[in-house]
Amino acid sequence: MAEKYRILVVEDEPLIAEDLVGFLEENNFETVGIAHNYTSAIEKIKHANPQAVLLDINLGEEKDGIDIGQEIRDHYNIPFIYLTSYSGKQVLERAKKTRPDGYLLKPFDGRDVMTSLEIAIYNHLEKTQSTLDIDNINRSIPVPLSPREYDLLLHLREGKTNKEIADSMYVSVNTVKTHLLHLFEKLDVSNRTQAIFKILEFLR
Repeated sequence: MAEKYRILVVEDEPLIAEDLVGFLEENNFETVGIAHNYTSAIEKIKHANPQAVLLDINLGEEKDGIDIGQEIRDHYNIPFIYLTSYSGKQVLERAKKTRPDGYLLKPFDGRDVMTSLEIAIYNHLEKTQSTLDIDNINRSIPVPLSPREYDLLLHLREGKTNKEIADSMYVSVNTVKTHLLHLFEKLDVSNRTQAIFKILEFLR
C-alpha cells in the first residue's frame, strides 16, 4: 500500500471541512486535523507536521487564509492549495504574491482536490531535489548519514521499491531493509515519506 501523505485542512465551514476529510481518507491521504482560523492553523502546522495544506481563504476573521499562506511560504517548507469562493482581482493579486501550489474555486469536485494535491506534492518534491546534497544534510541533522544511507535516501526520493533499490545498489532486499531501519532510526521516522520530509524540515 502506498504511504499516506499527511494533510491539514484549514476551513471555517464545518460541512465543507468534513467533506474534505472524507475525500482525503477515501483517496489514501491522512488528515492531521482541521483548523478553523489563523491561530489554530499555525499551531497545527507547527505541531502536527502536515506535508501539505488545503487552505480556505475566507476564514471570517481579520487574518485570513492568505495570511496563513504567507506564513507558510516564509517559514515552512510545505506546499499549500487555496480553496475559495472568491475570484475577485484583489483577492487573486494578494494570493499570487504568496506563490501557492494550487488555487481551487468553490464549489469544487473531490477529484479536483485530489489531483491538485498530488501535483502540488510532486512538484514540491521535485523543486527540493537539489537540496538533497549530503553535505547540506549532514550540516543540518544531529546524526550524520553515511554515503550508503545518502544513496538510499535518493532512491527513496525516486519512489523505488525495496527490490529496485536492491538491484541499483547490488545488495539483497534484506540488506536494503536493514539500511532503511538504520536510516529511519537516525531520522526518528517510521516510513519513507516521513524520511524525505524530515530531511526537508532540517534544510529549511
